[in-house]
Amino acid sequence: MKTVLPLLGLLLLPLAGIAADTAAPARPYFAANCFNCHGTEGKAVSAIPTIAGRDRAYLEEALKAFKAGTKQATIMTQLAKGYTDEELAILADYFARQR
Repeated sequence: MKTVLPLLGLLLLPLAGIAADTAAPARPYFAANCFNCHGTEGKAVSAIPTIAGRDRAYLEEALKAFKAGTKQATIMTQLAKGYTDEELAILADYFARQR
């Protein structure tokens, strides 16, 4: 019995990796800043646009345009400047996955 338990653990280890691959991506801590205007998980209930489920490429392009100042908005042009391009890509990916 002592040899069966370690072998069982070795057999189940790959299954843990499969379960981790299918899990939803973790919410980046800085995504909470977006909730203030765009609603929880990006699902707005106001005049502010919902960003949940939008195309990832569109979100990333828009965020980078806000950062560069080529797309104007009342507050987004200032907020986007506080993120790196990598963080903007992470945000775009996260909100694109929300349904």
